[in-house]
Amino acid sequence: MIAFPSLRPWLPVGLPFLLIACGSALEPQVRDSSGAPLRAVAPRAQPLRGDYVHHAAAQAFIERMAREEHFDPEALRKLLAQVERQPWILRFVNRPKRQKNTGPTGAWTRYRATFLTPANVSNGARFWRRYEQALRRAEQRYGVPPEYVVAILGVETRYGRVLGKHRVIDALATLAFDYPRRSAFFTDELAAFLVMAREEGLDPLAPKGSYAGAMGYGQFMPSSFHRWAVDFDGNGRRDLWNPVDAIGSVANYFAAHGWQKGAPVVVPAKVQGTRVSALKTGYDTRYSLEELQRYGVQPSQPLAVTEGLRLIRLDAAGGYEYWLGLNNFYVITRYNHSSYYAMVVHQLAQRIRKRYQQEASNSYLSKQLSNRLGQAL
Repeated sequence: MIAFPSLRPWLPVGLPFLLIACGSALEPQVRDSSGAPLRAVAPRAQPLRGDYVHHAAAQAFIERMAREEHFDPEALRKLLAQVERQPWILRFVNRPKRQKNTGPTGAWTRYRATFLTPANVSNGARFWRRYEQALRRAEQRYGVPPEYVVAILGVETRYGRVLGKHRVIDALATLAFDYPRRSAFFTDELAAFLVMAREEGLDPLAPKGSYAGAMGYGQFMPSSFHRWAVDFDGNGRRDLWNPVDAIGSVANYFAAHGWQKGAPVVVPAKVQGTRVSALKTGYDTRYSLEELQRYGVQPSQPLAVTEGLRLIRLDAAGGYEYWLGLNNFYVITRYNHSSYYAMVVHQLAQRIRKRYQQEASNSYLSKQLSNRLGQAL
């Protein structure tokens, strides 16, 4: 194939200009009424159009990025001209909040059933086997057991099956420029996203994620990417859509937030009487064991720590369940500020580990039986 690189710069101009520029070799020059040859006129630049071309907040953002991150303002204007405002996101985040319930409704049981499915458990064990080496390295480096890393990925994206289908830049820009209540937060996230795209060589229009701009297997926000994402496969890039990098990044996140290697996460609590109703519950509570015991709360097993216990109440079908969250339980809530979230990650992790060990044991026994049959034959 013969290439003609010298012709490429002319192609976007258009055929009429080519004919005029080539002169009489192709056709006589076009002249005006006085006989003077007409000159080709370059096409006028089309004005930028888009949802955020003339948006005041977007213009302020461009100035900020030029000043703080040394982005080219004109290039950023052209980029934002391709960003699309997503009204449905605004409707979603502005939906009325549910009223708090005054008694048990079984909300925890329903929430738990969404994630602790047979498919989620078996797929988690399968993911563990596939990425066993990376998970083992992550545990060695960061002290986080494989089952908790796998459970996070299972809850967040079903091990990469549900990564989000919305352009990250559209989601972040919509929330940054048209959601005043959280504008400062999402403006910072949009800035972090553009810096990430520049550093990692990504087309900023390409990545897709959640309605809030969370990305990849572990659904990191852009600011979390800069703080805790790691290049765990050693290819020189931090890629949230790469399962190996995601494994290392989640483990690093937990370690950075104080995960204690080998320490328990949560233990069931036994409650006597009704005095416990006077206590505040949640992942952000902190009680001594002595104080809890005065209100009729007792751990179901001996604890190595007696301070900083978090009283967790789950609205289960049939009545409230009480648990005592320890340091590692609180670390899980740093990923998502919810007691229900941390508990479902913990329980999914335990089920995945049990399934993984059962399948590993069955595989070992199968190999042993096969070897014995082979020797007998």
